[in-house]
Amino acid sequence: MKTTIATIATVFTLAFGFNASAKETVNPLKDFSAKKIALVYVEALTTGNIDYNKHLFTSDFAYRNTANKEVTSRSAYISFLKANKGLKYNCTTTYDILDQAGNSCIAKATMKFDNFTRIDYITMQQTKDGWKVSKVVTTYL
Repeated sequence: MKTTIATIATVFTLAFGFNASAKETVNPLKDFSAKKIALVYVEALTTGNIDYNKHLFTSDFAYRNTANKEVTSRSAYISFLKANKGLKYNCTTTYDILDQAGNSCIAKATMKFDNFTRIDYITMQQTKDGWKVSKVVTTYL
């Protein structure tokens, strides 16, 4: 009898335990358009909103800064954004979709500060999990 109860308990635990642990986090950005994804990126950068960073970037995301020729990985860039959580840039920001064809899109975000202008060229791709930022190239004027 003890063996039967233990077996049933084990089966019950395995069936519901694995099912619960296999549950994936729902991507709140999945149904967003490329334009809305560009806005989410700009907000993450300029207002310190990091709520969606986990879902915003592709796994092979790369950030390139043309001023110092630095290339940064996804994890390093997300760490940078986390370190600046809540920090609001004192700039005027605009963004536009430059081109969208098929599963790829390029946007331009312009951040005008008092003494310089930062321009981010944002490359996005549509994945099975929605639009994601795959590359950002920053230049300064």
